[in-house]
Amino acid sequence: MSSSSNSRCAACKQLRRRCPSDCILLPYFPPTDPQRFSYVHRIFGASNVAKMLQKVEEHHRGDVAESLYYEAHCRIQDPVYGCVGIITILHEQIYNFQCQLAKVEAEIQAAKAQQQGRLQPQFP
Repeated sequence: MSSSSNSRCAACKQLRRRCPSDCILLPYFPPTDPQRFSYVHRIFGASNVAKMLQKVEEHHRGDVAESLYYEAHCRIQDPVYGCVGIITILHEQIYNFQCQLAKVEAEIQAAKAQQQGRLQPQFP
C-alpha cells in the first residue's frame, strides 16, 4: 500500500500522519468510514487501539475492532453505561418474556387438565 493520501486508513488520516504499508489499523478502519475510527479514538485512543489489536491473533482482530467500535458507539450515546445499559435492557426483556412464556405454558397445562377431566368417562 502506498502512502498517498488516498490510501491512508481513517486513523492515519484523522491523526494526520503517513500510513505505513503495514498499518495495523488499515484493515479495520478503512478511509471510507472515518466515523468508525473517530468513535473508537475518542473513547480508547489510537495508541491503545493499536496495542489491543497487536495483542490478539490476526484472525481475531476484526472481532476486536468491531467490539471496540460497538462499545465506543454505545459509550458516546450513553456515557455512563455504554453497552452495559443495552445489555441490562435486553436481560430485562428476556426475563419478562420468560415470565410471559411460563404463564402461557401454565394456562395451556390448566386447559389440558380441564379438557382431560371432561373427556374421562363417568362411572356410576
